Parts: sequence; C-alpha cells; structure tokens
Amino acid sequence: MKSAIRPATVSDVLPMLEMWREADAEPTHTDDEVSLRQLIAHDPASVLLADHRGRVVGSVIAAWDGWRGSIYRLIVAPDLRRQGLGCRLLIAAESRLREAGAERCQTVVVETDGQAVGFWGASGWERQTERLRFVKG
Repeated sequence: MKSAIRPATVSDVLPMLEMWREADAEPTHTDDEVSLRQLIAHDPASVLLADHRGRVVGSVIAAWDGWRGSIYRLIVAPDLRRQGLGCRLLIAAESRLREAGAERCQTVVVETDGQAVGFWGASGWERQTERLRFVKG
C-alpha cells in the first residue's frame, strides 16, 4: 500500500487526533483541536500526514523555529506499522526542515516506548544520553 504524504489541513485535525488515540500515542495537553488548528495556521507546512484513500494513517510534526528543527508526533496507524511508512514520514520531515534551513534537528521520544526507541535507534539518529530535558506547561 502506497500512502501519499502531504501537508495537513484544518479538515484533517479531527481524523489525525483519532488516529493518535487509536495508535495509543502518549497524550499531551496540546493534543487537541485548538492547538493543532493553531499550529497549521501558524506554519501550514509543519504538519505532514500520510493519507491512504482519504484515511489519515500517519503523521509527523516538523517544526522549525529558526534555530533548530524539531520532530514530534511521528505516529503510524497500528495496522500499518513495520511497512516503511514511519521511515517515509521521517524522510519527508527531514526534507521539510532542511528546506527551511535547519542544520540540526531534535526529537522527543517516550523512553518507555520500546517500539519508538527501536525505530529511532535504527533511523540513524543519535541518542543523546548526556542531556536532560526540562519542560514547562
């Protein structure tokens, strides 16, 4: 199955959130309709979706702040995992960030999610063990 990868629109927000729930992605307080609509309005190219015949089957957020690229919410529908779709989404996100000017990128991975840690470990990204992450909000 070949899914199209394309920028998300506001009409994709609810199906994307539903796919995240079905994928059992660890929720955050910004996983809501308002926050995603705001992100798409602010930077329409930052949210990429995998679309298969009108069904949202994957997503990735490729955010550029002018200093560093950040990748969030790389999620694939459970029934389509291990078929290369996550790799295709990552390649699309990296390409989008390079085009924006990012020379360095980062991602946040749930340490207890073995499947996610394995994916990122096999992706060519380096696990940074000597840094702590602090958040607010």
